Amino acid sequence: MTQKDNNYDNKGYEIEYKQDGVYLTMLPLTQVGMFISVPDILNYLNSKQVKDYDEQMIEVAIKAGVGSSNKIAEAQEEYKINALVDVTIRDDLNKAYIYIIPPDGGRMLTTEEIIAALNEKSIIFGINEEKINDLSKNPIFNQDILIAEGVEPTHGENGRMQYHFQISKNRTPKILEDGRVDFHELDLIENVHAGDVLITAVPPTSGEPGKNVYGNEVKPAPGKPVTFPKGKNVEITEDEVSLVASIDGQVVLADKKVHVYGLYEVPGDVDSSTGDIKFIGNVVVKGNVLTGFTIESGGTVEVQGVVEGATIKATGDIVLRRGMQGADRGVLVTDGNIVAKYIEHSNIKAKGDIKSEAIMHSSVVCGGDLELTGKKGLFVGGVAKIGKDISAKVIGSPMATATEIEVGTDPSIRERYKELHGKIENVEDEIKKATQAIELLRKLEKVNQLDERKQELLEKSLNTKEYLREQIQEMKQEYKILEERLEQQGKGKINVSDMIYPGTKVAIGSSLMYVKERIQRATLYREYVDIKVGTFQK
Repeated sequence: MTQKDNNYDNKGYEIEYKQDGVYLTMLPLTQVGMFISVPDILNYLNSKQVKDYDEQMIEVAIKAGVGSSNKIAEAQEEYKINALVDVTIRDDLNKAYIYIIPPDGGRMLTTEEIIAALNEKSIIFGINEEKINDLSKNPIFNQDILIAEGVEPTHGENGRMQYHFQISKNRTPKILEDGRVDFHELDLIENVHAGDVLITAVPPTSGEPGKNVYGNEVKPAPGKPVTFPKGKNVEITEDEVSLVASIDGQVVLADKKVHVYGLYEVPGDVDSSTGDIKFIGNVVVKGNVLTGFTIESGGTVEVQGVVEGATIKATGDIVLRRGMQGADRGVLVTDGNIVAKYIEHSNIKAKGDIKSEAIMHSSVVCGGDLELTGKKGLFVGGVAKIGKDISAKVIGSPMATATEIEVGTDPSIRERYKELHGKIENVEDEIKKATQAIELLRKLEKVNQLDERKQELLEKSLNTKEYLREQIQEMKQEYKILEERLEQQGKGKINVSDMIYPGTKVAIGSSLMYVKERIQRATLYREYVDIKVGTFQK
């Protein structure tokens, strides 16, 4: 009876145990560049304990090549080799793998034998006995198999902060019974005293331990304690539990830090007797702000008199109790809101809301809502670019004064979009110039005319081009995101309780409408690509 060796790998030869002897048969090679030598076969015969083999006949068989079958030893029983298993541990002792070497004439390992091999390596936790049982019946040879897995630790949660002051405030002025707007009690400033707790730290958690395949505990990474957003005029308590005010003043969250700003008060006018004012905290002007002077504040600015053709810049809100007569020179810029009795012939820009009784012949940029209330509730002349909604009594005038209204698009996004467009064009031009220089220098290099100076210039051009390519890629990604955001915007509305006059140009998102006839008590909104005139919404 013929018996072949039961080796799962094609070695390029086969050993057959026949009744009249042991035969060596040469097979086709399965791998390119594979070479069979006499020592290879001898090593295998020794591992199989074949007795009294004939080395000369082995050499004859190798030379004869594929298909040749030669007797190399007298008849004998095959020595059977059972399957073997190799165990490896990886991923910080969290995973164990087995590698099963196929049997050669023998049998596959049992479930118990595989588990014993794992135990010999001290692997006792997370063993997948179901998979082992399946492998013993349906073996998978010569590849790593995940057979045991530990439990990852649950890492602790970071600490967090509990604020004890209002991060955002409602700055809507009160409407009196007679229709006037009360700009006096706006409650814009949140006062704190030295020692007041501004933030309390909620401590981090320690987490839950895990366990590796050895059964050993794996410690979790504890959560990180909070880092207080410590700004100006605040202190961290000795127990590091609280952030407290160190002076009396206004608490402000700005640039992701908590500050307490003091107050700078001007008892009269801002004029030549005071000069320009730059102050980290809040500024209160009891009188007027005259033409040509500037106020820059790290907090809020309140002017109880009239602002002329002056400039006011603030991180917080700007409140003009009377108003602004800008004479085409007045400028208001703030990261917060603007509240004013009236504004004439000025340029104003607010990231938040703007509230006034009347704005006339001015350029307005507003990231939030524009509210024109009180007796007049008027916007006439100039341009208004508003991120959200406009509420007014009257827009335009019976004289068809040119008035432009744009809502539903964040002005800062549109400005950044335009800025990026120009930058991308400039960088593309620089890349083109660098490419031309590289091509010229490469040509000189091919004809061995590239001296040391030109070699340095080539390397510099290559580095410049690579830097510009990375830069333009980042800009184009941002440009695409902004383009998509602009496409998605256009949800702003224009609510007019009295009249919109002809001469008014209305834009909502990318949609445009010229008012040719009076529109009375209506809400303008965008539907698909058209601007619709609907029933007035309060």
